[in-house]
Amino acid sequence: MSDLEQQLATLQATALDSISQVQTLEALEQLRVDYLGKKGEISKILGGMGKLSAEERPAIGAAANVVKDAIQARLDRSKTDLQTAQIQAQLAAETLDVTMPGVYRPQGRIHPINSTIDRMVDIFVGMGYTVATGPEMETDYYNFEALNTPPDHPARDMQDTFYLPDGNLLRTHTSSVQIHYMEENEPPIRIISPGRCYRRDTVDATHSAVFHQIEILAIAPDLTFTDLKGTIKEFLTQAFGMELPIRFRASYFPFTEPSAEVDVQWQGRWLEIMGCGMVDPNVLTKVGHDPEVYSGFAAGFGVERLAMVLHQIDDIRKLYGSDLRFLRQF
Repeated sequence: MSDLEQQLATLQATALDSISQVQTLEALEQLRVDYLGKKGEISKILGGMGKLSAEERPAIGAAANVVKDAIQARLDRSKTDLQTAQIQAQLAAETLDVTMPGVYRPQGRIHPINSTIDRMVDIFVGMGYTVATGPEMETDYYNFEALNTPPDHPARDMQDTFYLPDGNLLRTHTSSVQIHYMEENEPPIRIISPGRCYRRDTVDATHSAVFHQIEILAIAPDLTFTDLKGTIKEFLTQAFGMELPIRFRASYFPFTEPSAEVDVQWQGRWLEIMGCGMVDPNVLTKVGHDPEVYSGFAAGFGVERLAMVLHQIDDIRKLYGSDLRFLRQF
């Protein structure tokens, strides 16, 4: 046996032993490159064939092919075995025992403020209204001036809010949403605008500096106060689950004329529920709608107040306290 044949035989034994001990597919691929690659061990041995005679070269070439085939066959078997083992390990790791009890996660509850908003929105959507939303940070124009409340108007004192360094402010009502919507849409309009509002109120049992409000707006030709009264009566009947005595008291809001407060008789006493009125012609003019052609009505109420009435809650601060003893009742 020539030296090259001896080297090939030794290489085959070493390669087969190394392949039998490999544990990963990555290591197996590295062995393939080391032995069978263009710069592998077999190629290095065959590089010495130039020194052989023409009669010796065929024998060395045949021996090299036998070694290559033996190594490749062992590589293929090891690759199959390692892939099978990998799949089995993955299956074992991902096996799910369907007989074991699941991990218990207690189901959450909807906060009474959110549930009240959802309930009121469902009522108005059922009456043909569309939900509209807008930014909580507003300009003075959208929060006051477009709603017929110029800078020197005394009504601003009742809606003092939080002003930002850039001159913007936190909205005091969702009426600003109505201005945005009317600027972008032509009548007929029927929208409901729920959302969070802010005022510099002293926090007590019935007031909060942060609260939620729902407002409705309807714009169309020939709408009257009778349409407003009918809408509110139907809403309150659905909200309280029964037809209750309702009264309208004359009031004042800068953006409606005439304006009224709405009271409902509930559990033997009159409760103030919302404010309402016919949209002031100046507001329609601001958004580009002709008050000679269109009329409209608006109404708004505090979500917290209605939630307190419906759930018999005596202190608005309980709605924001995150006390699970309180929230788990709902």
